[in-house]
Amino acid sequence: MQPRPPIPLIHAVTSDEIASRPGFLERATSVMRALGPRGAVHLRTHRLSAAEIHSLAGRLAEIQDESGCWLVINDRVDVALATGARAIQLTSRSMPIPDALAVAPTLLVGASVHSAAEAETAERDGAAWTIAGQVFAADGQPGQPGRGEAFITEVSDHTTLPVIAIGGVRPEHVRALRDAGAWGVAVIRGIWAAADAEAAATDYLSRYDADGGS
Repeated sequence: MQPRPPIPLIHAVTSDEIASRPGFLERATSVMRALGPRGAVHLRTHRLSAAEIHSLAGRLAEIQDESGCWLVINDRVDVALATGARAIQLTSRSMPIPDALAVAPTLLVGASVHSAAEAETAERDGAAWTIAGQVFAADGQPGQPGRGEAFITEVSDHTTLPVIAIGGVRPEHVRALRDAGAWGVAVIRGIWAAADAEAAATDYLSRYDADGGS
């Protein structure tokens, strides 16, 4: 078995609204080129048709091959396989991890978790990383208070998988989250809502360089 590649540090996660914006592909291309192999763009949509998701993923897969930045498809194992995405991201509402790996054994699988117990289960089932949240209160998600860095420490203490922190993460949070045990961070508005998404992505990545990250 070949060794697994290093899991990306910065995960730029989309939404239906983000992926449907005019110029999304151009912005996503600039983000992927800025992040390179240490980053990933997650195509996460719930309302777009299969044809629309497939079309977007196919274009982004071309940039993945050019830039080294990972393309991760949320839920749709079929789309990930058809377009050559690097990995898939599953949630509690997705198909089970073992079933996804049975269908797509060549893909890496990330698991979204909300507790240490879920992280343990994800590792047992064959996930390559976990995305754990919600760490901080985030705009656009009222009623979901943040759980703080201590939550990341709790999760990372219960799994050997890389833990990616999500939920209201800003660049200035990177060092504290690394100290708490996070491997990397997942970002939505912090990148996609910025006037310059490429510069925002570069800012997050530069925090790892400044703080001695790999």
